[in-house]
Amino acid sequence: MTTRIAIAGASGRMGKMLIEAVLASPDLTLGAALDQAHNPLIGHDAGLALGKTTGILLSHDMAAAMTHCDVLIDFTRPEGTLAHLAVCANLKKKIVIGTTGFDAAGKAAIAAAAQRTGVVFAANMSIGVNVTLKLLELATQHLHRDYDIEVFEAHHKHKVDAPSGTALAMGDAVAKAMNQSLDDIAQWARHGHTGAREKGSVGFSVMRGGDIVGDHTVYFAGEGERIEITHRSSSRVTYAQGSLKAARFLMAQPTGLGLYDMQDVLGLK
Repeated sequence: MTTRIAIAGASGRMGKMLIEAVLASPDLTLGAALDQAHNPLIGHDAGLALGKTTGILLSHDMAAAMTHCDVLIDFTRPEGTLAHLAVCANLKKKIVIGTTGFDAAGKAAIAAAAQRTGVVFAANMSIGVNVTLKLLELATQHLHRDYDIEVFEAHHKHKVDAPSGTALAMGDAVAKAMNQSLDDIAQWARHGHTGAREKGSVGFSVMRGGDIVGDHTVYFAGEGERIEITHRSSSRVTYAQGSLKAARFLMAQPTGLGLYDMQDVLGLK
């Protein structure tokens, strides 16, 4: 029996990639494709924009759609994701959350929902990014006492949150390896006469422009040398494949409950 996948934001760029990835996976079935009620494609085949016939009509009725599905994959906006999360928790349906930009209350709502259903919540679903997080942990353990650490990220001009969820995850990985809280050591902006860099701080720099899918570099700048750990995304297909891996992981969990991230999915903890 295949796992039935529902996709939120199905007519967007990420949604279309997820549809293609599900259709190409023999162990998965596209069970539902969802978008906002005002979308003009509602009621049309979910594969229309891809030139494919899926037999699944784009819908805005989350509750009805999820009764026929096992896992929702959601890359939308925080307010939409939280509404979808409530439906999944009520129906005991699993959810993979790739949405970023949640505040503390949103993260608390995700943790609470994970007591009622299975949730994978990660700042970045890319397998490569999550291996990079592990590399940052190792590098920080050996370098942080003598090197200044800076996180740089670049994304397309339409991205609305900054720093990106992935940049924050990288900063958090660094901070945890230093036995610190990121909020205590982060430098979010520099302007004017800032003075010398504070030892042990983690700086963030952000670029927005063009159609950049996602570039992230963490610099370890020391006396006489600099180490750079970089991940560059040239396509969102890596996020789609990681999301499907997360969905399979959730279906394999014996209790069906719990909050996980991609480090759990990949066995990196």
